[in-house]
Amino acid sequence: MALIDKIVGYKEDLTAIRHDFHAHPELGFEEVRTSGIVAEKLRSWGIETHTGIGKTGVIGVLKGKGPGKSIGLRADMDALPIHEQTNLPYSSTNPGVMHACGHDGHTTMLLGAARYLAETRDFNGTAVFIFQPAEEGLGGARAMLADKLFDRFPCDEIYGIHNRPNGKPNHIGIKPGVAAAAADFFDITIKGKGSHAARPQDSHDPILAAASLVQNLQAIVSRNMDPREAVVLSITQIHGGAAYNVIPGETSIAGTVRCFSTEVRNQVGDRMRAMAKGIEASFDVEVDVKIDDVFDVLINDDALTDGFVKIAKEVMGEDNVEVETVPSTGSEDFADMMRVVPGAYFTVGHSGIVSLHNDGFYMDDQMLPVGASLYARIVERRG
Repeated sequence: MALIDKIVGYKEDLTAIRHDFHAHPELGFEEVRTSGIVAEKLRSWGIETHTGIGKTGVIGVLKGKGPGKSIGLRADMDALPIHEQTNLPYSSTNPGVMHACGHDGHTTMLLGAARYLAETRDFNGTAVFIFQPAEEGLGGARAMLADKLFDRFPCDEIYGIHNRPNGKPNHIGIKPGVAAAAADFFDITIKGKGSHAARPQDSHDPILAAASLVQNLQAIVSRNMDPREAVVLSITQIHGGAAYNVIPGETSIAGTVRCFSTEVRNQVGDRMRAMAKGIEASFDVEVDVKIDDVFDVLINDDALTDGFVKIAKEVMGEDNVEVETVPSTGSEDFADMMRVVPGAYFTVGHSGIVSLHNDGFYMDDQMLPVGASLYARIVERRG
């Protein structure tokens, strides 16, 4: 490996920054403390700093030594509504909120790159540091775009990073072309007629209707979609009832759909609504289906992917860089930014093996100089 020595020298500082972020996680659009620290750090390094972009987003702009391209580097800042169970000495002090996806690390890595580039300025063009709020399904990227992100801070190309707890430290992965799935979130409300549980004949039971609908929805993937198309439909919530002896009047279902094309996305939505109509007729209930387009398909630009692979091999070594062939069914709202500006999104493996979005998730601090070095070299080589 050829990590940047100066950034390796920041490791103790970077670790302290990440542990502080980890101990004080904030949900999407509530990253007031986090964004305040980010802005303070950027300003202390002499970087032009803008706050309040997309509510709690922060932008840093740094000019290099000569003319060149404008390179955007993006990190997400928000945490998840999960109660941490790691028992780490720097565990979350905010009950029910945890950095279970490693955004504390992403933010820290970008800060490390910003500090290095500000101290050396050995690059051409402009570096734009994008600290994004609310990546976890709340539309932070779209909020920044609505605030004219790329009109105010033009970028020729953009790059994003995500940690991967695969037990493979320093392993870099990138998938050319379609790399991550589009995501819809859905909420289904079933309104029936409540009754005493001892007199079910007086009810139009929404729980029974919900149970049937949950089973029927699973058939969309197995029986309605082309088996050559990758589709995931997961029910993640069912809510209804509050007593042992009462059939409730209303029940709700929620979940997510993941796929890789607009056509498939529309097909799934149409089938969900059609099945809801069937449930209405079968159980004499009303079914309301709300489907929200949350994430676009993430598409890595082929040329920028090739360019990144060269940089990654320079920093990490040939054997530590993998050009992947299978897209992820996970989703990422960096895709929305990449619809406007071409970019590349890559992963960095670390020694953790507990999955993302888990209350026992652990991020290895050894990866902090790795991500920061990659970010910095992208600016130096692509500017």
